[in-house]
Amino acid sequence: MTWDEMAVVGRIARAHGIRGQVIVNLETDFPETRFQPGAELFIERGGEVSALRLTTVRFHRDRPVVGIEGVATMNDAEALAGSELRVPADQLAPLPAGTFYRHDLVGCRVETRDGQAVGTVSAVEGTMAGSRLVIDGARGEILIPLANDICTTIDVDGKRIVVEPPEGLLDLNTRSA
Repeated sequence: MTWDEMAVVGRIARAHGIRGQVIVNLETDFPETRFQPGAELFIERGGEVSALRLTTVRFHRDRPVVGIEGVATMNDAEALAGSELRVPADQLAPLPAGTFYRHDLVGCRVETRDGQAVGTVSAVEGTMAGSRLVIDGARGEILIPLANDICTTIDVDGKRIVVEPPEGLLDLNTRSA
């Protein structure tokens, strides 16, 4: 399995304390399931993907503070800051019908309700509370809020998203290539 085939479940924000623990910014709806002592997560460093095993986990202000096997000092922990934590996609929890993981949207073609092509989703940015689609369009990158009022149809299996953008949204949120 390659790095790109794995799903992001968190990002290491910073070191916490002097014993090598780190604070994680969550990218999962299932933190208590994903972040447990003994859990295996993956990280990429220098182009190499390696496994990390969690030794301790506690939650502080809704974020996990984790100890990682082999990370014993604050300097070791600081070296991990900014790193994504991923798991193989086949280890993700099954979702109820009509729901999706953010990574499922990458590669979807985006079009307006009248069939006008907007582009293809290259990424999903933001937090779980406020996300936006990053779309590769003909005139450059377009940002569209991932909101029910705008993204009226999301067909993950068909790799298609239908949008009903407010007047001017597509022009306002276009970043030149």
